[in-house]
Amino acid sequence: MKGPKQLPLPLPAREALGREDFFVSEANAMAVALIDRWSEWPGAKMVICGPRGSGKTHLAHVWAKLSGARILNADTLAGADIPDLAAAPLCVEDVERIAGDRPAEEALFHLHNLALAQGHQLLMTAEREPSLWPLVLPDLKSRIMGAQVARLGAPDDALLTALLAKQFADRQITPGPEVLSYLTRHMPRSHAAARDVVAALDESSLADKKRVTRSMAAAVLARMASAGDGGRG
Repeated sequence: MKGPKQLPLPLPAREALGREDFFVSEANAMAVALIDRWSEWPGAKMVICGPRGSGKTHLAHVWAKLSGARILNADTLAGADIPDLAAAPLCVEDVERIAGDRPAEEALFHLHNLALAQGHQLLMTAEREPSLWPLVLPDLKSRIMGAQVARLGAPDDALLTALLAKQFADRQITPGPEVLSYLTRHMPRSHAAARDVVAALDESSLADKKRVTRSMAAAVLARMASAGDGGRG
């Protein structure tokens, strides 16, 4: 009789966020090109939009390394030192989430004006494009609408394979090429799904004390689909 299955003790994933770790495909080539030419942004500002897990934060870190920018979340703006933040290039993440929060919107408005007046670039990220943000300050909305927008699309086969490989590498897992090929053909087509599938495979591998295989990948996808995580989209 088999003993009780041991609980897995996963090692923390070490996410790689360097430029060399960002795979370029048709789905994100325009955004990458604009990041590389950050000093030429019209009006010195840009918005990167895309679904959760689409690579916005990775690109923000790439840009921060190129420009010396700081990165902060929009929901911390209301209590922030705006003149200090405006003294260098800056990335503000998840801007859409402060829509309706008047103190945060006012802080972003003043940050926008002060940073650009001092000749510093401003990068913003969100899930949707600025025209869909329900901002309450008309002046802030008009300024953000003047920013160039780069959209991160759903991953193509090449990008999805690279995303899976990166997620596995972050967890120190090296699956065979047949595993990557199978997942690319059968998993949901999104950046977030790549992260979730790899996390589930890592957990299954640790629990069963087996390497990640094609059959394990099939079982994990079936289990996730039956739990309501959906099929390939």
